[in-house]
Amino acid sequence: MATLEGDALVRWKAEPLRRVQVGESRAAAKHPDPDLGTALVPKGRYTSPAFMALEWERMWTKVWLLAGREEVIPEAGDWMTHSVGRENFIFARQPDGTVRGFYNVCPHRGNRVLPPDATGAAASFRCGYHHWEWDVSGRQIHIPDLETFPQLSGCSLHLKPVRVATWGGFVWFTMNPDAEPLDTYLGVIPEHLDPYRFQDMRLIDWKTIAWACNWKTSVDAFNETYHVQAIHPELLSWLDDWNVQIDCLGRHSRFIVPFTSPSPRYPDQQSLSATMRAMAELHGLDPDAFEGQPRALRLAIQKAKRARQEGSIYPYRDLSDDQLSDDYHYMIFPNVTMNIYGETMLLFVSRPHPADPNRMFFDLMNFAHLEPGQPWQLPEHQTYAHGQISLGQVLDQDAFNLPNVQDGMNSAAFEGLVLGRQELRIRHFHATLMDYIGADPED
Repeated sequence: MATLEGDALVRWKAEPLRRVQVGESRAAAKHPDPDLGTALVPKGRYTSPAFMALEWERMWTKVWLLAGREEVIPEAGDWMTHSVGRENFIFARQPDGTVRGFYNVCPHRGNRVLPPDATGAAASFRCGYHHWEWDVSGRQIHIPDLETFPQLSGCSLHLKPVRVATWGGFVWFTMNPDAEPLDTYLGVIPEHLDPYRFQDMRLIDWKTIAWACNWKTSVDAFNETYHVQAIHPELLSWLDDWNVQIDCLGRHSRFIVPFTSPSPRYPDQQSLSATMRAMAELHGLDPDAFEGQPRALRLAIQKAKRARQEGSIYPYRDLSDDQLSDDYHYMIFPNVTMNIYGETMLLFVSRPHPADPNRMFFDLMNFAHLEPGQPWQLPEHQTYAHGQISLGQVLDQDAFNLPNVQDGMNSAAFEGLVLGRQELRIRHFHATLMDYIGADPED
């Protein structure tokens, strides 16, 4: 067994794996790294109620946010509700096929019109408190005993709207009536990701977990691969956590992680691990007949997929070689993380708690391209407490660690985050966040 140590490890790390290949898309090009300095990131951004209040006032209410999946509300009258912080919203399919959004609050006495974080179908929305009623466009259609409200003579109380747009089969919204259009906000994201055909994917798993940490603690955990060697060492035999391309894309960011290529930290660089052998077989390759070092399996898998692209249900034809093998991992500011592959996508949404900076909600959605005619039904959305269910080995490892991170951030001995080059996405995230916030409050 060959082991890389000392100078050999340094030399390996100095030889980047990523390079321009045949079939490489313009979207795969490396972007220049911004100079964001090396300053400490104050811990109060994760623990302070004052900072949490500024986030709500200056960021959450100004940006575009992901509300949910269009396939959840396919027919006119279908609705879903979605919470962000202290607000809850209704998103309803209209007769003309568009989607409209409203604050989920009755203008009479403040009751929630529909159950939070639920789905359903209705010809109209009726508040259960006093039966005030609106059609699916949010227009008021009935107030019982209207004559007893002289102040409402000649006027209507419609549900308060929010701006809605769609992209990639997802519903997006903003509380900011003056926000730029969604496509402007997303920047290069659609150009990069449209070839994956998200709108053709199907949601196959959907759950929410209440996590005992700040929403940014969750975002950070998925914005770097530096922690893989410590938290996920079992991945090192088939995932290269060092030769990772990091790109800052306006407000957003990404990294490209080579799969089916061992980390230079992994001790055996000469033979295929059990996981690598299984991946070879999955793609029709004989691991016993494979020649070359393990890191070459990545290129062999790209070639095998390219040979099957014609007539495939997967969008291989429109993807670069790297996209056939690697994890194209995007973060759409402020809280959407996409782990994207040629066949599937794993999506996370980290939502703030209404009042406690040490708590949050983690949405987990799995998507896949399915064969025509393959049976499918929308998965039931379930919400769980922290640790109540398994999310799979890797996410369980992250979920177990996050409360410890949050507890430590509240220690008097901890001043803030010390970030290295492998954590550039976290520093870029904070630079973008502070473009909205302005300055840290005095605690």
